[in-house]
Amino acid sequence: MEKQQPSYHELLNEITELRWQLEEANDAIEAIRNGGVDALVVNSSDGPQLFTLKSADQSYRVFVEKMNEGAISLNRDGVILYSNSKFAQLVGLPLEKVIGRSFDNFILQSEHEKLAEIIKGAWEKDCKVELLIVSRMTTLVPCLLSCNIMEFDGAVAMSVIVTDLSAQKESQQQLELQFDQLEAAQLLTKKLNDELEETVKERTKDLTISREYLKLLTDNIPQMTWTNLPGGTFNFYNQRWYEYTGLSHDAATGRGWEDVIHPDDLPLTTERYLAALQHGDIFEVENRYRKADGTYQWHLNRAIPLKNDQGEILFWVGTATNIEDQKRAMDKKDEFIGIASHELKTPLTSLKGYLQIMNIYHKETVPHAIKQYISKANVAIDKLHHLINDLLDVSKIQAGRLTYQMADINLAGMVGTGVENAAQIYPEYQFDHEVEPNLMVHGNPERLEQVLMNFISNAAKYSKEGSRIMVKAKALDGHVRVSVTDEGIGLSPGQQEKIFERFYRVEDKTYSTSGLGMGLYISAEIIKNHKGSIHVESHLGQGSTFYFELPLVR
Repeated sequence: MEKQQPSYHELLNEITELRWQLEEANDAIEAIRNGGVDALVVNSSDGPQLFTLKSADQSYRVFVEKMNEGAISLNRDGVILYSNSKFAQLVGLPLEKVIGRSFDNFILQSEHEKLAEIIKGAWEKDCKVELLIVSRMTTLVPCLLSCNIMEFDGAVAMSVIVTDLSAQKESQQQLELQFDQLEAAQLLTKKLNDELEETVKERTKDLTISREYLKLLTDNIPQMTWTNLPGGTFNFYNQRWYEYTGLSHDAATGRGWEDVIHPDDLPLTTERYLAALQHGDIFEVENRYRKADGTYQWHLNRAIPLKNDQGEILFWVGTATNIEDQKRAMDKKDEFIGIASHELKTPLTSLKGYLQIMNIYHKETVPHAIKQYISKANVAIDKLHHLINDLLDVSKIQAGRLTYQMADINLAGMVGTGVENAAQIYPEYQFDHEVEPNLMVHGNPERLEQVLMNFISNAAKYSKEGSRIMVKAKALDGHVRVSVTDEGIGLSPGQQEKIFERFYRVEDKTYSTSGLGMGLYISAEIIKNHKGSIHVESHLGQGSTFYFELPLVR
């Protein structure tokens, strides 16, 4: 049956309908272009489909585009109906290549089943889940998916917010790593602490034994011992100290030791003690300690500082050795020396007088050989007389009876005279001198000349014949310094420390010298009584300079 052609009016109505639909379509397209309506076209099995998001305004779209998270909308087939630019950046594709694709294209193949289960559950209930998003930029990106259901153009769609967890995961990994390191450190610390506690127990046990042993040792030695801190506080005395002094522990604290030292010895003891604390030098002094019965006995005190690896003083260890018997024996020896010297001096003076008479005898001719013997005898007697005078001086020093008649004198004249005499006595040596004028001091000229001649005598004894001896006298910082410099064997540091001690002699195989080793000891006492100081500067094998300094009279 042939199909009936539409009438003119039917065609006119159809054209009107089509024109109306066309105008409506144009309005929709214009709205999409103006941003009034969000829309997208998705190809499906039924052909292209147009979707619009009703009630969306410009502020909402701007908000979604500015989000730090990715935002997409899915239909029930998992096709992306909408995507903001952040999600496109996340997967590393242009926006137009993201919209219309299935969401599982951006998930690992091995995770598709898991994604299907998640999407299926999300249509029933909002959920959050972590998945790895495949990106062309960084391969795999850990993300949090927040799924919610929303109405989309009259139909229901799924909104998915995609949050990049890369920084959070990295921080979490760092925290986990630090936690593992902390846990390992805690385990190591616990192990070390256990080992330390065990070591402390052992050391404490050893220290206890050592302290008891040390206490037993210090309490049974004949010397009194003590320790004091760098500041001077005494923190230990051995039992011998308490037994000798009769002091209690409380009475001995602080500076209680001052009460047991003889008043005459306390100033020197305190001076040397404070000097040792200040400079860190060895403390040494002889003084008298009061016993528990009230009597005093002489002791030699020595204390040395114990230092750490940095050279800092930890504490001082000191001993006091009873030298009362030695002092008494020395006093008896000094007394004997004094008596013997006096007894020897009288016949020696007579002998020298007889020799002088023999030397000037003219009644009969005295053979030349006899005169030579007399001359040699006079030299020997002079040496013996010098030794006896030294012994007498030592005995006077020990007895405190070495006195002088003091006056203001000019050392320049004395030194000049001494050099002239030395040139006559030691013609084998070259003498040079530099003496400033007007070197006024207060002293005894004979005793000061004795010191100078002792310096010169020692310079000649320990120097080669023909060597040079320099004598100087000059003003220096309110003092007068008189020095004698030689080119002799020199002194070691150890010898320099002892050179001014009584009876100390420098032993050398090359130079065999006479004497009792008292000259410098006497010289030191003379200068001390002149309120001056005596010193030596020397290097082994390079000569020595002995000098003394006295206050200059203004």
